[in-house]
Amino acid sequence: MAINDSPVERAEHEQRLQDVRRTMLSDEKLATMAARFKAISEPSRLKILLALSCGELCVEHLTQAVGGNQSAVSHQLKTLKDNKIVRARRNGKQIIYTVADEHIMLMIKTAKEHLDCDE
Repeated sequence: MAINDSPVERAEHEQRLQDVRRTMLSDEKLATMAARFKAISEPSRLKILLALSCGELCVEHLTQAVGGNQSAVSHQLKTLKDNKIVRARRNGKQIIYTVADEHIMLMIKTAKEHLDCDE
């Protein structure tokens, strides 16, 4: 807002500022959002999520699907689980993973579609 703005322009700017303040997330929610973006920004975690987009999988099958080693995949799954992006359940001796946050998957699907449009 410039000093020589008209009263109408000042009022419009003030209204916009009020709108921004009303919709701004709390610092806690911003930190959670940033952590989740960080969690999905790592390529091996994205691979895991893309694999899980086809349905639930055990660690062994996830490891085969993403071409990693079991220790690394388990470590990445822990990060995704800690950020509430995936969840796990026990089935006998196996731990089965599934997507817990479909909103994250929608963002990934949208990003993938955007990449497909660039080709």
